[in-house]
Order: sequence, then C-alpha cells, then structure tokens
Amino acid sequence: MTISALSSAASPRARRVDAVIGIALAVAIVGGWAAVHVLAVFAVDWAVAPPWLAAALIAVQTWLCVGLFIVAHDCMHGSLAPGRPAVNRTFGRLALGLYAAFSYDRLLPKHHLHHRRSGTAEDPDFCPDAPDAFAPWFLRFFLQYYGWREFGVMAAAMTLYILVTGAAVGAILAFYALPAVLSAVQLFYFGTYRPHRIADAAPFADRHNARSDAFPPLISLFTCFHFGYHHEHHIAPATPWWRLPAAHRALRRQSAAAHPAEAT
Repeated sequence: MTISALSSAASPRARRVDAVIGIALAVAIVGGWAAVHVLAVFAVDWAVAPPWLAAALIAVQTWLCVGLFIVAHDCMHGSLAPGRPAVNRTFGRLALGLYAAFSYDRLLPKHHLHHRRSGTAEDPDFCPDAPDAFAPWFLRFFLQYYGWREFGVMAAAMTLYILVTGAAVGAILAFYALPAVLSAVQLFYFGTYRPHRIADAAPFADRHNARSDAFPPLISLFTCFHFGYHHEHHIAPATPWWRLPAAHRALRRQSAAAHPAEAT
C-alpha cells in the first residue's frame, strides 16, 4: 500500500470506519483530559499529596493537551470524521476551546496556508529570519496564534469557572495553565521546529520542506501523537494522526524500492 492510499478511505464503508475510529479516539482524548483536570483540581488534597503525583499529573495533562491540538488539527484536514464537515468543526472547536480558548475558524486558514507555502516567508509557522534558532522562531510561532483575544477569552472563562466551581487558583495554574504552556513547547519542537528547521540537517526531499523523525511508533506517540512523521503528513495531509505510522512505513518502502542500492 502506498502513502497516498492511506490518506483517506476510498469506499464509503471504509470512510465510516475511519470516522468511528477518529471520533472514538477524540472522545478518549477529550475525556481523558477532562478526567485528569477534575482529579487534579478538585479530588486531590494537595496539602498531603506527594509531589511526584503533581509532577505525574502535569506530565499526563501536558501530553493530553498535545492530543487536544492534534484532534483539532485532524479536524482542519477533515480526517477526524471523513465526509462529515459538521462533526469535524464541532470537535475542532471544542478541542481548541478547551486547550487555550483558540478560535478554530481563525486557525483553519492559517494552517492551510502553512501547507501551501511551507518553509517560505509566507508560511505562518516558519521563521525566515531565524530558520535554525529555537527561541525567536517559537516566539513568532506563539504570537501568530495567541493574542489578546485568546488571553482575554481564557482569562474571563477561568475567572467565571473559579467563581462558579470554587476551584483553587493555584490548582488552575498548575494543572491547566502550565500543561497548556508546556504542550505548546512540545508541539512546536516536535511538530514544527524539528520537521522544518534548516541548519545542519539533511536536505529536504521535496517542495514540502519537511522531514520526519525516525522514532519508533511508541516514542512517536508520546512525543507528538505521531506528528513527528511530518513529511508523510505534508505528502498526504488527510491522513489521520493514528494512521501516520503506517504512512511512515509505506514511504520508507517506496523509498527503498526507488533506491534499492541505498537500502542495502
């Protein structure tokens, strides 16, 4: 099977199966995020709980925040529920709203511009002035998507949330705000900086200006929900995140068949 064949299900039945899997995984990620949030903010007595528990919950919630963004990302490509645009919009808006009060409708055109102009000055995810420097690139990336609107909406929502539920401000900062910030760094590093950086790295294979990590699937899952298989994503952007390991294997087989001398 080629990578293009994995990008979307061909038959209506296969598309329905993909939609069921995509929705089930999205519900699991959103539900997991909500469960950890409720546990950490409301159920644990942090006056007596061991510090390792707080660190573990922050780490898990950071990873689940990455998952929220990846769910929304698949929605942007229509791959969470193929052929069901309303379902994709609903899950995309919910996931980004929970993540950091982002506007799905504002991010959508920017993300598609990234795909059309990847690695160029027109790419909103790229930093042409510092294509190999982490800090200035991350700052530019962050400010592309997080502004006063997002800050104001999130501040208002969190204030109302604290007033209604009585949640402790310290718990909200530790188990909501901190994982969101850490996940932004994780998403940027594994999903943007590593795939698209230029300095001292292998040349890009094609016009997509993207490369993939060689991580095994389990590590790939924990780093960025397989988004490190980034070249495959740019070749076939309608491939859902859970199919990217198969796309990675397919691309490697295609490359080995095209260049047998290099594979031996």
